[in-house]
Amino acid sequence: MKSANNIGFGIIGLGMIAEFHAKAIENIEGCKFVAGYDHTPAHSESFCALHGGTPYTDLEKFLADPDLDIVTIATPSGFHLEGAVRAANAGKHIIVEKPLEISTERCDKIIEAAVKNNVRMCTVFPSRFHDSARLIKEAVRQGRLGKIVLADAQIKWYRSQEYYDSGGWRGTWKFDGGGVLMNQGIHAIDLLQWVMGDVSEVTAYTATLAHERIEVEDTAVAILKFSDGALGMIEGTTAAYPGFLKKLEICGSKGSVMMEEESITKWEFAEPMPEDQKIRERFQNNTQTGGGAGDPKAISFEGHRKLFSAFVDAVIRNKPFDLEGNEGRKSVEIIENIYKSAKNGVSVKFRS
Repeated sequence: MKSANNIGFGIIGLGMIAEFHAKAIENIEGCKFVAGYDHTPAHSESFCALHGGTPYTDLEKFLADPDLDIVTIATPSGFHLEGAVRAANAGKHIIVEKPLEISTERCDKIIEAAVKNNVRMCTVFPSRFHDSARLIKEAVRQGRLGKIVLADAQIKWYRSQEYYDSGGWRGTWKFDGGGVLMNQGIHAIDLLQWVMGDVSEVTAYTATLAHERIEVEDTAVAILKFSDGALGMIEGTTAAYPGFLKKLEICGSKGSVMMEEESITKWEFAEPMPEDQKIRERFQNNTQTGGGAGDPKAISFEGHRKLFSAFVDAVIRNKPFDLEGNEGRKSVEIIENIYKSAKNGVSVKFRS
């Protein structure tokens, strides 16, 4: 790895989300976008004309670029495996857009390739880098909520029929890996398990209620049992017009905290602390974007920037990074078991 002032990034897959990757990279001191790969020449050339860097349509030549240190994977979900493994085999550190892959089996192959090649690998979950999310996790860790009894995630978003029709991979099991949970809701599901810890059992229902020509669910409800005994729920849909910001709600015997995208809407404790009022005031209306609720482009690149910057720092300083390796697998396992429960009509217990 080169010095902190000369880190070269490349992107595999130059569609919509790659724009946010490029903007994040451009806003990190010492980092530069140096190469872009897409199998469609027009995509590769137009993207690199806008953001700089060398355009490639040959993956081997892209990975052999001498200025390339870190590769971000921004292809459709079911294509993450090939790009990530080939980047790892080429000795490049890897940042994989969510989900890590569309099954735990495919996630494991990426994780194994990174370990085998002694490279660092993480999954993109920008919501973990909201200051509000980190405050909530710390409050739970400190025990300020007492015994947690309920922990819920709500993803009531909207996607038009045109959205699904616009890409042949969208709404398919093979390339999307699922519907609202695997594609959109995974951000909130990752936050829920990151704050609460392991899930031990799930019972779920899924349905396709408002969209046509898709194989996957546009609506889902799951009841969770966490390893510490708390209960919870995941609600997800892409059919709630016009789309609402995702929510996380954690309720306990001594306190409750609730978050809507980046804003903290409830911060109440039986044993208040001096900083609580300042936290309520600072984070009351903290969300500056649409959060992707009604428009996938209505997000900020700031979460990506924070994540990419922290990953670079972890690689350079050889220190742990909390979205590395198996962390990206956890939400995929939860969703996988939700799908099993809904398909078979039974509760699914997680392996210990």
